[in-house]
Amino acid sequence: MPPNTTASTGDKPAKSGRKKGRKARLFVLVLVLAIIGGIAYGGYWSISTVRASFPQTKGSITLDGLSGPVDVQRDGYGIPQIYASSDEDLFMAQGFVQAQDRFYEMDVRRHMTSGRLSEMFGKSQVDNDEFLRTLGWDRVAEEEYDKELSSSTKKYLQAYAKGVNAYLQGKDGEDISLEYAALGFTNDYQPAEWTPVDSVSWLKAMAWDLRGNMQDEIDRALLTSRLGPQQIADLYPQYPYDRNKPIVLEGQYDELTETFEQGGSDGSSGSGDASESDSSGGSLTDGSSSDGSSTDGSSTDGTAGGSGASSDTSGPVLESQLAGLYDVLDDLPAAVGVNGNGIGSNSWVVGGKHTITSKPLLANDPHLSASLPSVWYQMGLHCRKVSAKCQYDVSGYTFAGMPGVIIGHNADISWGMTNSGVDVTDLYLEKLSGDGYLYDGKVKPFVTREETIKVAGGAAKKIVVRQTEDGMPLLSDRDDELVKVGKKATVDDDAPDRGDGYAVALKWTALEPGNSMDAVFAMDRAADWDDFRKAAEDFDVPSQNLVYADTENHIGYQLPGKIPTRAKGHDGSVPALGWESKNKWTGFIDFDELPYEYDPERGYIVTANQAVVDPDEYPYTLTTDWGYGTRSQRITDLIKGKIEGGGKVSTDDMRQMQLDNSSEIAKMLVPTLLKINLDDPDVREAQELLQGWDRTQDADSAAAAYFNAVWRNTLKLAFGHKLPKELRVEGQCLWVDPIDTTGPVDDKNKVRECGQRDGDQAQPDGGDRWFEVVRNLMEKQDSDWWTTPEAGTRPGADKDRDRLFERAMIDARWELTAKLGKDIDTWSWGRLHRLFLKNQTLGTSGPGILQNILNRGPWKLGGGEAAVNATGWNAAGGYDVVWVPSMRMVVNLDDLDKSKWINLTGASGHAFSAHYTDQTDKWVKGELLDWSFNKKAVDDSTSDTLVLKP
Repeated sequence: MPPNTTASTGDKPAKSGRKKGRKARLFVLVLVLAIIGGIAYGGYWSISTVRASFPQTKGSITLDGLSGPVDVQRDGYGIPQIYASSDEDLFMAQGFVQAQDRFYEMDVRRHMTSGRLSEMFGKSQVDNDEFLRTLGWDRVAEEEYDKELSSSTKKYLQAYAKGVNAYLQGKDGEDISLEYAALGFTNDYQPAEWTPVDSVSWLKAMAWDLRGNMQDEIDRALLTSRLGPQQIADLYPQYPYDRNKPIVLEGQYDELTETFEQGGSDGSSGSGDASESDSSGGSLTDGSSSDGSSTDGSSTDGTAGGSGASSDTSGPVLESQLAGLYDVLDDLPAAVGVNGNGIGSNSWVVGGKHTITSKPLLANDPHLSASLPSVWYQMGLHCRKVSAKCQYDVSGYTFAGMPGVIIGHNADISWGMTNSGVDVTDLYLEKLSGDGYLYDGKVKPFVTREETIKVAGGAAKKIVVRQTEDGMPLLSDRDDELVKVGKKATVDDDAPDRGDGYAVALKWTALEPGNSMDAVFAMDRAADWDDFRKAAEDFDVPSQNLVYADTENHIGYQLPGKIPTRAKGHDGSVPALGWESKNKWTGFIDFDELPYEYDPERGYIVTANQAVVDPDEYPYTLTTDWGYGTRSQRITDLIKGKIEGGGKVSTDDMRQMQLDNSSEIAKMLVPTLLKINLDDPDVREAQELLQGWDRTQDADSAAAAYFNAVWRNTLKLAFGHKLPKELRVEGQCLWVDPIDTTGPVDDKNKVRECGQRDGDQAQPDGGDRWFEVVRNLMEKQDSDWWTTPEAGTRPGADKDRDRLFERAMIDARWELTAKLGKDIDTWSWGRLHRLFLKNQTLGTSGPGILQNILNRGPWKLGGGEAAVNATGWNAAGGYDVVWVPSMRMVVNLDDLDKSKWINLTGASGHAFSAHYTDQTDKWVKGELLDWSFNKKAVDDSTSDTLVLKP
């Protein structure tokens, strides 16, 4: 049972016992009626009920289990700084305080990671739960907790859970948050106790978010239904190493031997033959020309299918099945406001020789889907006296539901993270045979388990999870389309008879137990570079680019992670054949062989999801799908420009760099667009907006609005109409030559195919991969890609780049006229490019009036796709913001109290709290808050103090 809790400004006992579920339903009814009646917040009863869930931030609360008093000091934004005298008290208090602010969010997260969302939200979540049970995150987390984590980490996790449960003691759902009161209207759900495994499981969700190139692997296979090998290569161009530099330029790889032999599957280094290092981004160039056509006779007009990637993974049925897989993946883990597509981040560090303080400055802004509340939680964890008994003095960003600090600084060092993008997932085709699967000519039995999914308001559902003996779950068991895998797929002559088809299984490093939680605490304690690298060695998933700075004027970079090696000929870019052992992973790269830099001569390090290393200088293939380096090179140019101009970099310079709105694709395209002759005076008027435009995407810029509309329409005309339906935006329907006989056929024997993806997930998304695609085609003015859909009725539109640009400029003018009005003086980028913040459960699926209570926005934003100020949007779907810099920080290693930070929303998850979105307006304006660290600075900024007493 959780410990007893008392609370007050004078230690009066907290209420205990359970109220009837009827009270929650009554509250929601009163709240809805009151709001409909126009009474602010619903009048007295709803105000009192809402406020009952707000955290107590003053006075004292007694918690059984503490060994001594703990002070919780909150500033004017509700950000807590915790002071304790032992590690266990510190983390118990962290659990209590985070539960005060964010327990509903924590509860949803743990239900998501364990595949139990249906217990809260009913049958709508059964499909998600089936998929997550198949992955088995919570089972892996439990194994990690039992077998992998250190005794000290377990002790901290237990203390954290004890603090959360101390908060829950005696509370009904409506006492905790408005959302529980709303759930109580239809569901008698009551939250259960928190466990240490609940905290560990959340790392699995973040690892899923940052899993690497799995989406590209799916997309490349889907493209083969309509495009040939060279066409797919055009859409996945080589990384531009000559223009956008990798992260590691002066780095080292400890104990890296000169000869790399193929390793076994026992964790030793695997195949690392440098000749096999593939920087092509998955380009498929066999027997193809270089102008967008293909020697197999396929065209790029969407009317003829090509042979595509390697033949063992192509064919219409496999494509359909992978599309089905995509549909399942698309919802995960969006249930808690995070999404794996488009995720990037910026982080860089500038050494003291280039700063005004003569000490390093470190900046970080991770890019994630916008969520409410923000995925991040700001706080400080301070031992009153650092000692063996109490070892922590650290401040930064963590996740509600996890002890420790994920990104931030302690008294000696600071660190930031960006997604490395290394390939740690592979899809495998599996040949089913009876109750087993084929492997090297023999049938092996599946390892199975039965899972029961409880459903609020409905009957429970049982499923059977199947996985191979080496732990690969069959994802195809979770989707009706996926069970058809391989029924008609084209495979090579050596493939087994398709019989009932092939299944799809997943190999992923995070499905094996690890000890990343150990790394979190070790990083929080690290005092120098050696400590930091030792901590990074345990950071197995997700693999992140780690940047480092310390108060002794050192800077560094480390790539950590459990990164697989693969057999020669298999680079992880397309699904592999599971029935042949030669396609198994051969091992993992040893930590001492992973790239790092320490105090490089240039004096700065930039990571923004670009390539980590030049493949000619490193023997292992880390991935074939880097980001293309647009943001990283822009940041590098800004730093170099400051330095080469004789200046020194300041904290505010770092902040201004984070807000850079420059459009690199506009710099490339606008000169050509200005040369296009336009007959329509209204379109010429829009074109003139680009004359003299500085290519920055400020929220009030009409030119940015028009250019981005031209870019969107260029992509639609050149590429969008030529992609298979599985990649196109839902509802976009085209008449195309049939691949098979499905669908209505017109009198010209064309089939009507409609797109199948959500607007924020479709292609072409307009990111910097598409920058590179278009850059490579600019000098090929007669490429097939420049053919417009109206080529048959508009003479001269066939294979004519400038005619396509003309059409895009015309379409953009009338699109914006419809959206923003005919008067271009009223246009602005921010009117198109809007941020909506939505509660990721009831704010997206609850009754409209409840959504109005829980959600906020819109805000008009500047920035854009692949800008440093990466307010991402998907060109296939529209202009609204789909991911953002989820927080921003700049750490000053000369004076930590002069560091700055901001969160996307606020500290609180309570919809009517003053701290629900109190940082958002400042975030939109690019402002940062003061970040107090040392005790005097914290005291000076404290608004409320709560004492937790034993």
